[in-house]
Amino acid sequence: MTPPKLSRRRLLAAGAALALPAFAQQPAATPAATPARRIPKLTLAGPFATVSYPLIRMAESGALADVAEQVEFVSWKSPDQLRAMAVNKLADFLAMPSNVPANLYNKGVPLKLLSITIWGILWVLTRDANIKRIEDLKGQELTMHFKGDMPDCTFRLLAQKAGMDPDKDVKLRYVATPMEAMQLLLMRRTDNALLAEPAVSMGLRKSGSFPVSIIAPELHRGIDIQAEWGRLLGRAPRIPQAGIAMLGGQLGNAALIERFQQAHAEAIQWCKAHPEECGKMVVKHIDTLTPEAVADAMRVDKAELVSASQARPELEFFYQQLAQMQPGLIGGKLPDDGFYYQPPAAAALAS
Repeated sequence: MTPPKLSRRRLLAAGAALALPAFAQQPAATPAATPARRIPKLTLAGPFATVSYPLIRMAESGALADVAEQVEFVSWKSPDQLRAMAVNKLADFLAMPSNVPANLYNKGVPLKLLSITIWGILWVLTRDANIKRIEDLKGQELTMHFKGDMPDCTFRLLAQKAGMDPDKDVKLRYVATPMEAMQLLLMRRTDNALLAEPAVSMGLRKSGSFPVSIIAPELHRGIDIQAEWGRLLGRAPRIPQAGIAMLGGQLGNAALIERFQQAHAEAIQWCKAHPEECGKMVVKHIDTLTPEAVADAMRVDKAELVSASQARPELEFFYQQLAQMQPGLIGGKLPDDGFYYQPPAAAALAS
């Protein structure tokens, strides 16, 4: 007789599969495909951004309790901390901007890119309701974080495509964190800021709340960076901005990867279907956010889970564009086939 616990898991997996992306609609793992022993500890890590919320859900809900005795979520707060975490193998599954795993892989760090989930979270938040396109920033100041990293290079690329010199036509101001950029905007010390969700939603919420409303200007979602990408490069209005890579001691554990993929897809769907509950959950781990801003960010986030191999054409186009600006962002070259995770069955067919 089938044990009750296994039966329940299979029923849950079958129901959830109806709402999952195509690559996640696979038969539930059989006992033979499940790791024989639970891993003592599994670490999931990511930034304050929406890419991390499903990982938090997985840690909180016990979604991977069948494969790990302890599952924890930890956050990284800067590109340097992220790279140190990856190089020192301090996490098993790591959410990060899509150029970072390419850079690490090309520098010899063993990892696999599993999926891309974030395609549209970059906006220019502005005091001027008339600013809608990159060209509208000519002669303006733009504040942003992480100088020389992906948001900076993406803006510079789009400015050049719009016929502008970003160093002459725009006054670029750099700060250490997205929250610092948002605070400058709220305090009227800058007029425009390039931000990612949930910082955009945080700014919009705070600008209408007391006592900040006494000081803060009315703010607008001015420039949709993804829409500008589509307009200026003749592409779909989306950018493969962030996803999940696996590294560390469990890298060769195919059964664990497949189990993670299934649980991750389920967690993404839960976050999208329950934005308010997601907000309450996230702020327990990231106290600089508010539940309302997290919920707002989930409603506007164009999250879509696409396997790394399926996302490869869009990733390679994006990587090529970044490399024209700063080759070091991807480690100097396009990553080879070994960078993109393929399920064992797909890998066998490819060989």
